[in-house]
Amino acid sequence: MSELYDEELENDSIEEEEQEGSPSSNETELSAAEIAKKARWYAVQVASGCEKRVKLNLEQRLQTLDVASRIVQVEIPETPIVKMRKDGSRATAEEKVFPGYVLIRMYMDDDTWQVVKNTPNVINFVGAEQRRRYGRGRGHVKPLPLSMSEVQRIFKRTEEQKPVVKVDFAEGDRILVLTGPFKDFEGEVVEVSPERSKLRALLSIFGRGTPVELEFNQVQKPS
Repeated sequence: MSELYDEELENDSIEEEEQEGSPSSNETELSAAEIAKKARWYAVQVASGCEKRVKLNLEQRLQTLDVASRIVQVEIPETPIVKMRKDGSRATAEEKVFPGYVLIRMYMDDDTWQVVKNTPNVINFVGAEQRRRYGRGRGHVKPLPLSMSEVQRIFKRTEEQKPVVKVDFAEGDRILVLTGPFKDFEGEVVEVSPERSKLRALLSIFGRGTPVELEFNQVQKPS
């Protein structure tokens, strides 16, 4: 994704005030090149677990509602992980950098603001809340674009992050041994070695805590 933020950095001379996110209905017709030049990245809060659904729905809506030239990119920043299964095998997956948020590169105007805001499972843009002039209740949220340094940092992280091994075991967890000479013994995890698919646990043997090395697929957490 480096081309995404590289292009943004080239346009860093454009003042942020132009796109601070106050929707306006008085925008004149702009060429595709001008729109791409002025487009900014915005963070949008969405319902938990609905990031991919929002991305798919929004990409469909921007085509049918004729704003595809102004909503340029929809992204869910993710980093690679390796999950350890109970049988000791590994499965590659992606982990969201910002769960509950979607990043959108867009030219902010009345139409694009409405399209994003009215997409199912979208909660609101991230920005500055403007208080009501009168009455009670929350005011309008003014969308604020991400800074160029934020954009660069986010996408650089997704590109350069090495896969992180994720396991269900951590120091201090109680475990039950399923197989081997210590079957049915319970103990406490004292060290986890994801790269070796092993852990060390203190098992109560003859009334004493004895350190034992076990494979991930030999143990489970007590139900």
